[in-house]
Amino acid sequence: MSKKDDENPLEEIQKQLRDLLKNKNLQVAFAPFMQSMSSSGDDPQGEKPKDPPKKEQAPSPPSDDPLEAIRSFDRKPKEVRDYLDRFVIKQEQAKRVLSVAVCDHYNHVRRCIQDDRAQAAEYLKPNVLLLGPTGVGKTYLMRNVAKLIGVPFVKADATKFSETGYVGNDVDDLVRDLVKQANGNVELAQYGIIYVDEIDKIAAEGSRGGRDVSGRGVQINLLKLMEETEVNLHSAQDMMGQMKAFMEMQKGGKPKKPTISTKNILFIVSGAFDQLAESIRKRLDLNRIGFGSSEEQEMSGSGVNFLNKAETQDFIKYGFEPEFVGRLPVRVACDELTESDLADILLSSEGNALDQYRRDFEGYGIKFDMGNPAIHEVAKLASKEKTGARGLVTILERIFRDFKFELPSTSIRKFSVDAQTVRQPSEALVALLEDNQDLLDENLLEDVDRFVDSFKREHGLELRFRKAAKVAVVKESLEQNRSVLALCEKKFKDFEHGLKIISQRTGRNYFVIEKKVIEDPDKELSRWVVESFSNSENKE
Repeated sequence: MSKKDDENPLEEIQKQLRDLLKNKNLQVAFAPFMQSMSSSGDDPQGEKPKDPPKKEQAPSPPSDDPLEAIRSFDRKPKEVRDYLDRFVIKQEQAKRVLSVAVCDHYNHVRRCIQDDRAQAAEYLKPNVLLLGPTGVGKTYLMRNVAKLIGVPFVKADATKFSETGYVGNDVDDLVRDLVKQANGNVELAQYGIIYVDEIDKIAAEGSRGGRDVSGRGVQINLLKLMEETEVNLHSAQDMMGQMKAFMEMQKGGKPKKPTISTKNILFIVSGAFDQLAESIRKRLDLNRIGFGSSEEQEMSGSGVNFLNKAETQDFIKYGFEPEFVGRLPVRVACDELTESDLADILLSSEGNALDQYRRDFEGYGIKFDMGNPAIHEVAKLASKEKTGARGLVTILERIFRDFKFELPSTSIRKFSVDAQTVRQPSEALVALLEDNQDLLDENLLEDVDRFVDSFKREHGLELRFRKAAKVAVVKESLEQNRSVLALCEKKFKDFEHGLKIISQRTGRNYFVIEKKVIEDPDKELSRWVVESFSNSENKE
């Protein structure tokens, strides 16, 4: 943030707005906006709306206290860890560290709410730096922490920000987004959690030769947020926000606080730090211990072990400002997920990807069984993706994609997934459809009835299909690999107009659909219309 950003732009903008609104042409231009403000109860001229006639009203129920969850926060670190165990597999050390940091911070926040003297006391926030590869649960950990405490949570990628806010987003927008997540409640937002991912991507080491708009500058701006600063609720570029604030001030009454303090907002930053592990290995100079030594063998198996030994100087050398690293006193590395860990996620983690696929199928009234052998096969394939828990979604999508497409159009309401299905989902689907061909045909015949019901609701005319006509529709839909509904809509797209003509001349409101109508619908419709005219003339 520049010095100019530290100043509140609201006063200058409001002064300009006062001058501009004196211009009659501008008043006309802004009339729709000012009218909408008035209709919502905001009078731009400061005149209070007339009181409506008084009438008896039931007393409104007391509003819930948004800070109640923080006021009553009494969790112990082990309880927080146990809660996180329900959602995130492994990462024991990260859970322990986060649990202590979160309990320390929100115990302090609770004291500040209850006693103003605690607010004035010196306090060093336990902002956290999470290290580790993608897909190990870093974001999921923090999202569930915020959910447990009952505070708003905002997540963003560091690469989306720039030093000025003109090239990318302004880091102050993180705080404004926190207010939005709190439904505009600034008091609650000031105790929220901001999570910034991919923080390793803004290390300034690679930008020494040119202007740095997304590295060092972003670090400095984030540093100010993490320490303590006042952030304007409306950015200088948010003209509508500034206009609304000006209108609210014009109507009189107690003005809302234009800024929010970041003093008690907890900041969590994370990154994969792919190259940092190698740098730490060189610093430790394990080669001097001797080739094949027990310590080297123990640590060389996983780069995350080296990240656990990261020190402040390692981050500075990596490209971070010393002051920025200093504002992140709590540091912990997450472990890579093994094949066994991935299987445990599907077997025991609440809200895992497999549960989501179960809900997706249940939306069509379909259930599936997946035994342990199939789950371990999914974990085996996902581990090869090298993307942590995200690899599970990749494999599950590959397995279920065609099942989701085909089965809702059948009468199949249950199927099983074994290891062979995981390895060859297309072949398994073909076998499932062949084994349930009778159910498939029956369901397609029911789809003809669905079209009949839809046609009658929309046009008030009834189509009565003969059995042979239904079978012909089903056979054609299978040959063309199209849904019965789409096929019928195409065949009968002109029937609405022709049948209404016939109905007006004959009074008939139902029509029998024979097999020959399916074979050549336009020919049969034309014949019906001609016959209706002939019959009408004969009667005359």
